[in-house]
This record gives sequence, structure tokens and C-alpha cells, in this order.
Amino acid sequence: MQKICSQEVETQEVFDDKYLEDQFYIGLGYNFLLNKPETVIQRNLSYNLQLGMIKDIPLNKKRNFGLGIGLGYGTNSYYTNILVNETNNGITYDLLVDGDGVNRSKFETHGVEFPFEIRWRTSNPITYKFWRVYAGIKTEYLFSRRSKQVSDSGNEAFSNPNIEQWQYGLTLNFGYNTWNLHLYWALSDFLDENAVFNNEPLDISPIRIGIIFYVL
Repeated sequence: MQKICSQEVETQEVFDDKYLEDQFYIGLGYNFLLNKPETVIQRNLSYNLQLGMIKDIPLNKKRNFGLGIGLGYGTNSYYTNILVNETNNGITYDLLVDGDGVNRSKFETHGVEFPFEIRWRTSNPITYKFWRVYAGIKTEYLFSRRSKQVSDSGNEAFSNPNIEQWQYGLTLNFGYNTWNLHLYWALSDFLDENAVFNNEPLDISPIRIGIIFYVL
């Protein structure tokens, strides 16, 4: 009789109609730039940091398939050999030349993120180690868009309006237990049509590879 009762309790726990999963996240990643001109290379660590919360919305009885709608913060740095200067006529883009005194050049952004995910996992209320696959799209509003140069004489940073304020792309997060791979593929341009390098539009766009951690 006790064994039957124990099985009933376990069944009730597994099909808990209030069970939610993965509602907070933090991630670290590396940014790659696509469509770079041949002379443009990336330097140093072009990093990503993201964190936020996601509302888990299960769509089935087991609550292991559903949607995720979230709000978060993200910051990105892109180090390249593109020398960005602020002039009276706007922003100019040239090639950084060794010996000109500039050591590093980067684009830096800070933004509010709006992730939307379709979620599948092998979890239940009493399983803490499980597989997950979350695919979706992320939109980001950049409230800070800057270019920065580090030179022998000091640092120079300024707001860069050529960086598109709205960014969006496809996301895929998958893995087992603690370790999960994060992929982001931008669908939007990083810079607008006013960013010209060697008389050609600088149509660069990022992809991101990193790890992401979830907590309840």
C-alpha cells in the first residue's frame, strides 16, 4: 500500500501543472564579423556578455515543450584594425596602420534584449539534469553605440550613430545540464549605409558563439 502511494506522489510531481524551467540566463561569447573587406581583421577578444530573465510558457501536459519570452541586457565589443574617426563631416573609416600610435580600435554596444524562443527539453519537476534545445529570434535595442581608439596618447571614445540602433538575429541554445552552447546569427546589418570603407559600404554583420547558463 505504501509503495502504491509513493508511486502516486511521484506521478503527481512529474506532472506538476505549475512546473517551470530556465527562467534566468547568463552567457559569455565571442563575436565574429562576417563580410569584412579583405584588409580588415579582428584583433584582441571581441566578447559578448548577456543576462536576463525569460517567462517560461509550457504548451503541453509534461511542460517540456513551450515558448520563452524574455527581457535582458547585452554588451558587445568588436576589436578590428578599422580606424574610426569623428570629424566635422561625419564618421570616417580607414585602415589602422602600424606605427601611427593607435594600439586598438573597437566598436562597443550596450542594449536591451528581447529574446523569443521555442523550447524543448527532457526535464520534469524531479529531474535536474536534462537535454534542452531552444531556438528563436532575438531583437535588441542599443541605448549605447560607441567607437573607441586606444593610442599611446590616451583613449578616445565617441558615440557612433552609424551603428544600427535596432539589431536582430536567429538564436540557438542547446546542451545538457549546466553546459549549453549559444549561437547567434545576425539578420540585420551592424552599420548603416553611411559607413563607407574604401568607397564601399561597410556591410559587416556579427555571428556569436559562446556558452549560456540557465537557472530557475
